[in-house]
Amino acid sequence: MESKLLSANQGFGPVLRNSRFLFLWVGQIFSQLADKFYLVLMIALIANHYQAENQSISGWVSAIMIANTIPAVLFGSLAGVYVDRWQKKQVLVISNFCRGLLILLLPFLLWVGDRHDINLPVGWLPSFLRRWQTEEHQYFALPLGFAILLAVTFAVSTLTQFFAPAEQSATPLVVRRRNLLAANSLTTLTMMGVLIIGFAIGEPLLTLADSLFPQAGDVGPVLVVASCYLVAGIVLLMLKTGEKQADPDLVHPHVLSDIQDGIRYLQENHRVRNALIQLLILFSIFAALSVLAVSMAAHLPGLKASQFGFLLAFGGLGMAIGALSIGYIGQRFSPTELALWGSLGMGVCLAGLALFDHSLVLTFVTITIMGFFAAMVGVPMQTLMQVETDPEFHGKVFGLENNANNIALSLPLALAGVAESLFGLTPVLLFLAAAAIAGGVLSWYINENSPPVAPRKAKGSSSSS
Repeated sequence: MESKLLSANQGFGPVLRNSRFLFLWVGQIFSQLADKFYLVLMIALIANHYQAENQSISGWVSAIMIANTIPAVLFGSLAGVYVDRWQKKQVLVISNFCRGLLILLLPFLLWVGDRHDINLPVGWLPSFLRRWQTEEHQYFALPLGFAILLAVTFAVSTLTQFFAPAEQSATPLVVRRRNLLAANSLTTLTMMGVLIIGFAIGEPLLTLADSLFPQAGDVGPVLVVASCYLVAGIVLLMLKTGEKQADPDLVHPHVLSDIQDGIRYLQENHRVRNALIQLLILFSIFAALSVLAVSMAAHLPGLKASQFGFLLAFGGLGMAIGALSIGYIGQRFSPTELALWGSLGMGVCLAGLALFDHSLVLTFVTITIMGFFAAMVGVPMQTLMQVETDPEFHGKVFGLENNANNIALSLPLALAGVAESLFGLTPVLLFLAAAAIAGGVLSWYINENSPPVAPRKAKGSSSSS
């Protein structure tokens, strides 16, 4: 039987009295706020500079989202390898400072690219794709300024891939093992808060900043976003992780060998692997729901398809309540017990959403409860990964996790809408319910009936933590 991570009644007190965790936590908050504000800034820049009158903005925004997603798929695992080789604090600080400086350069870069186009040949495309504005074209004129936005977005997202595993790896360095569940509960709580609040206050805050510098173009909004990243970097400068300096004479294996080492580690360590699988199922379900919520909203009385965000907000509220509760009482249970009940609860709620598709109140209540159960899966499983993963493999494992999570978030976005159009909303929700229950039960069974795995050293690496 798996031992419990925390003694009873620990709560948030020891974590909030830990100054090292507070520096990490505050840095996370400012960095996450900056991520949300950045997307709002991109939409504002597109609307001000590139969207033509009576033209949909969705095509421009989709290109930005693609540029933001590609680094997550390409570099997630690679970044995790280097995080293991470098000091976590340095990665956290430098990634935030570099993102802030890149954004500070935007007004100058956009000024350089103003009124210049890049002519991309499109003659190889079918004629119906080359026809717009009633004419068939051989070239597509891509504004140089928008190409710069794509490049900056790609660079910012690439730096974020280094920040994410370093953030996960730093938490066990500054928080005692028995307090990790409360720390991750607090992190999840604030992450949900930032997700809801960040987009809500982003637009009015950037508009206010723009009004303060009316003659300076986009300087005001840019300063707000860049300042959040820079403040995060300054706060994290004060973080003390207790890491040792890496041996400059140490010869590291090839990065691909390190990635393979991380994959082998997951294959050999069933607890860590099962925790990752449950997190992937969780993220896939919520990614699918973000698409299905549009159809759900269209079927609910008193709600329009365009108001699907209310459904997602109630789910986020449930996760925040769940994370807060786990921080206080979750220590009385083992992580796999919490995840099992969370998975079962999510499955029941997803089946309920399929049944209550014509009741607005019941849908809001059900999706809030589902968010609560989702926190019972997400928080303990992330904590289990931090506790059970050997320190030498933190970056590799969390880099692979970051990579897998981004894939898990991307594929359902493409597949959920297609599945819903082919089979209907109810069968898709019931399938997600079955996946949640099966994943939770199978993971619990494997963890409870498999012996623990002895720790092992990473090849050619020394502990930096």
